[in-house]
Amino acid sequence: MHIQESHWTSSTASASAVATSGNGRAMGDGPRATPLRVDAQRNLEHVLRAAREVFGELGYGAPMEDVARRARVGVGTVYRRFPSKDVLVRRIAEEETSRLTDQARSALGQEDEPWSALSRFLRTSVASGAGRLLPPQVLRVGVADEVAEARDDEARVPQQRQAAVAAPELRLVEQRSAPALEPAVEPGAVALLDVVGRLVERARAAGELRPDVTVADVLLVIATAAPSLPDPAQQAAASSRLLDILLEGLRSRPTV
Repeated sequence: MHIQESHWTSSTASASAVATSGNGRAMGDGPRATPLRVDAQRNLEHVLRAAREVFGELGYGAPMEDVARRARVGVGTVYRRFPSKDVLVRRIAEEETSRLTDQARSALGQEDEPWSALSRFLRTSVASGAGRLLPPQVLRVGVADEVAEARDDEARVPQQRQAAVAAPELRLVEQRSAPALEPAVEPGAVALLDVVGRLVERARAAGELRPDVTVADVLLVIATAAPSLPDPAQQAAASSRLLDILLEGLRSRPTV
């Protein structure tokens, strides 16, 4: 997986305020904000496109110089639009998270069959390559939730089977089941986790998804099933083949 959490740090409010919005206006400039010149708007689009490509191929650890080189602009141009790498990373991750959420909602609304909805979301997401640009925070939250659920299961078993156990031991179980504090999750990431969770629950309730598959598993599939290869046709074929294998692994099998 290309995602590197070490380069994902929270931007300050002041840094985020100077990031540009999708319509080419500078955020945080108030009513005096003016539209970008045509050449400046073109440079911004080139930088954003280059950033998606570079971060998708090399991960968020790629330097800003690589983004500038791919966009064919000077690195100073990149920093004029995005005063720190964190601001650019946040912009790309938020846009790609929003894209994945839209894809999940589309699959949920247009496919009546639960498995078809989930597989459609996975295929669309892998084909778009957005999964490679998921913020590490989303994957960490998904894994943390899975661990917390496992701890809850472990805590319930001794409580149910040993109702007469002495109080000190029960207090020990309660301490083990207390979830660790997690960093706040961006609203866009919350929306993505929610809609993907609905896809997973529908497929599981229909008996078409393995009962042990979690939202974290699905996110890992879309984050890793799109290999970065130099030849586009080869990459598409490899992604399709890998996704077919992963989908078979997610699907439930009838018991004999």
